[in-house]
Parts: sequence; C-alpha cells; structure tokens
Amino acid sequence: MGKSRNLKNRRSSVDPQTAHNRLHDKLDELEHILGPLGQRFSSAGFELALVGGSVRDALLGRPMPDLDFTTDAHPDDILRLIADWVDTHWDIGREFGTIGAVKSGVQIEITTYRAEAYEEDSRKPVVAFGTDLDADLVRRDFTIGAMAIRLPSKTFVDPHQGFDDLIAGRIRTPGAAADSFSDDPLRMMRAARFTSQLGLDPVAEVEEAMTAMADRIEIISAERVQVELVKLITGIDPVAGIDLLVRTGIADHVLPEVSGLQLETDEHHRHKDVYQHSLTVLRQAVELEGRYAEKQREAGMADDDPQRLRVPDFTVRFAALMHDVGKPATRRFQPGGAVTFYHHDAVGAKLTAKRMKALRFDKDTTKAVGRLVELHLRFYGYGDAGWTDSAVRRYVTDAGRLLSRLHILTRADVTTRNKRKADRLAFAYDDLEERIEALAKQEELDSIRPDLDGRQIMAILDIEPSPLVGKAYKHLLELRMEHGPLGPERAEAELRSWWETHGQ
Repeated sequence: MGKSRNLKNRRSSVDPQTAHNRLHDKLDELEHILGPLGQRFSSAGFELALVGGSVRDALLGRPMPDLDFTTDAHPDDILRLIADWVDTHWDIGREFGTIGAVKSGVQIEITTYRAEAYEEDSRKPVVAFGTDLDADLVRRDFTIGAMAIRLPSKTFVDPHQGFDDLIAGRIRTPGAAADSFSDDPLRMMRAARFTSQLGLDPVAEVEEAMTAMADRIEIISAERVQVELVKLITGIDPVAGIDLLVRTGIADHVLPEVSGLQLETDEHHRHKDVYQHSLTVLRQAVELEGRYAEKQREAGMADDDPQRLRVPDFTVRFAALMHDVGKPATRRFQPGGAVTFYHHDAVGAKLTAKRMKALRFDKDTTKAVGRLVELHLRFYGYGDAGWTDSAVRRYVTDAGRLLSRLHILTRADVTTRNKRKADRLAFAYDDLEERIEALAKQEELDSIRPDLDGRQIMAILDIEPSPLVGKAYKHLLELRMEHGPLGPERAEAELRSWWETHGQ
C-alpha cells in the first residue's frame, strides 16, 4: 500500500520583519535578566548566548516558559557566577553540563557547549564539553534551533540559515541529516513534533534519513519518546505529525497500532480506509475541542469541574487517534462482500492501554484514554431505537468524568460523506445532549446515588455491616437509575420488599 503524503505542502506563514520585531521586543522585555547575566559571564572571561528554542520561539511570538543559554563555562564556573544572583538554583543536570535556576520568576537553564551522541545500541548519550559556539550550534537538532543571541552584545548568530528556514516553513538539519539522527535518534520524533507544533515540513533529505534510520528510535527510552509524543499530539496540527511518523516507518516502532490501521484492501470487500478515517477523527476532535471549551467558558463552568476541558486536551486527542486500533485484529469478511469489526471497541481499549503502558504513561491518563476507546461506539443506535431515561443515565454514569470528552470523540467519529447520514447523526447526538442536560438539572445526574445510604439501609433492616448491605445498596441504585429519584418513603418500601426475597 502506498504511503499517504496528502498532508504535505503546508507552509508556515511568518513575515520576516514581523519576526525580527518580535525578537527585538522580547529581548527588550527580558533585559532585566539578559543584561546582568551576560555581563557577569563577560566580565569573568566567558561567552554566553541565548540559544535554540528560546530564539526560535521569540521569533515566532510563542510563549517562552523558560530561557535556554549556552556557554564555554563549565558547570562549576556557572554556579560560581550565578549563585548569588538568582533566586534559587539546582544542579541535577550537572553531568550533562546543565545548571538550572530561577530569577524573577523566570526559569533559566545554562548549558556548557557540548557535543552529544549515542553509541550503537546505547540509551544514554556520551557527553563531551566544547569551547566554541559555532561548533555547539552545528551539533543541534535543526537549523531553526541552531540560532543564538550573543550576550551582552545581543548579536544575532545564524550560521546555518535557520531564520530563512523558519520563514520558509522548512525543517532542515545544520549538517547531514543522517549524522544528526545518529547523534540523537530522538530528533526524528522531534521533527514530527515540530511538524505538528509549528506547521513546518521536513525537507526531502530529513524525511529520507528518518525513513532509513527509523529503527534507531528503539534505543531511545520510552519516557523520552512519550514526552515528544505528547507534544506532538497537543500541537496545532497533530495529524501532520502522526502522518510523518507513519510514512517514515517510525510509527512502526513507537505506535505500531496506528501504522497497522493501513489495512490492505480486497477487490471483493469494501470498507472505509481506517487509517485515513482515524486521521480525520483526530482532526475533527481538535476542532470540536475548542468549541466545547468555549461553550463551557460561556456557561460559567468552574475551573475545577472535572468536565472542564483544557485546550489542548491530550486525552481526547489520543483517544481519537487510537479509537479504531482494534479493527485490524477483529476484521472479518462476510459473504456478499460485507466486512465486520465486531468488538473492536473492547479490543482497541486493551491495545491502547498496553501501548500507553509500554510508553510509561501514568495510570490515570492510560485509564481515561482506554475508557474513551471502549465507549466510543456506545451512542450508535440511539437515533434509530431511542433510549429510555434509564439508558441515558447509564451513558452518563459510565462516562463519568469523561463525558465532555466522550461527546467530542463521538461527534468526531462521524466522517461519512453522506450529508444526510451525517445530519441525522448530528441531530441524534444534539438530542442526546439535550436530554442529558435536562436530566442533570432534574436529578443532579453527575452524582447519582440511591435514595438511602448504607447507614439508613442497616437501620431500616436492623442488620450489621455485611455483603448484604452492599447488595441492598446496589439494588436501590438500579432502581434509581431506572426510575429516577424515588423519595425516602418509596425507597424504604422497595428496600423492605427486596429484603423479603433476598434477606436470607
């Protein structure tokens, strides 16, 4: 099967003069840090430069949560120069030449010029300190990260035309791409992340090297891969980043379930292109995420409400990407050309959890994504058969804290080109959401409990704590789900009736 390239030819629209103006404004804004820090190193006979992502993000007008500097000073010298100036500092990265600190609420990292490479089959980089800024820049991942501002003079340094690449929307390496990825294979993941985050495209040499060296990603620790994957998924165009990983073969090693969605077709059996469908669902989830978050804001939803969405939301986006990964394992060909994927939701949930565990995701995130994958088909049939209030209550209860995200995933999963069918499904889900809202107002649906608690059950039945109390509680919960609030008198009558049959 040919690999998709239909997401290419995007270009970052950055105006050169605007980029320069942004940089100058940011340097002026940070003068209270850059000036004194640069002067301290210069007076001591050392070089210092603002470097890499800090310069790139300043040119793009992106947030700069921390500042990265590079220097010919070694860690002990760095500590000596900043210890009495910063608010706090730490040396957890001393082994790699990095000293961290905070000054006036701004986090900074200062790293000794270095050359870093991975030995064959090693997960740990070999670090050697350098003495020259240009030599340090040529070893960096991409030209857009190989720009620097020398301090305290504020001289712009760009030996590899990173500025031109940024304006043109290119991802290019300072030296040979194969050498760069051999030095640190994680850079291949970072290329895909920048494709998503910044709207840039790799040049042919970069993509060819990624394809040829895809298996080198396996020497990188799962934790580092996970960090890059999260940044990719939460970028402005995660579809482009994922598609790059798939067509270069890197996904075969880090997300093989996604690569596996490229099912071979059979001339006698037709079904939707599962891979392209999943990319479309992801793209639509990104769009819907913003709309739902805006609706919640307009409705005054509290920040600590568990349903409140944070944009970007990794959980719903990753669930959108993974929701159909159970299809390859469950595909069955039927007489007459039909294709089925029975139970792919349950199988997909297990595969998703397994992959996230391998990538060292935390248990809560893994459980949330897996649950969304498991529930993504629950809505279908609502428009045709209709649901009782009891079924609506169960839908909400089963989704729990993930209800808002399930709304997004379910709507995003509609990718049919049949406008009539799409409109019918959208109308049905509108109706379901309206019913959920109406029931929530009536019954405080988010915290459904029986009309009687455990203590009341024991008092009415005059029994001690035992498994029977839990069974009675579950029975009353079932009645509550089926009929709504019963009130204390009816609940007690129902409890006593149940006790007559089950009390022994």
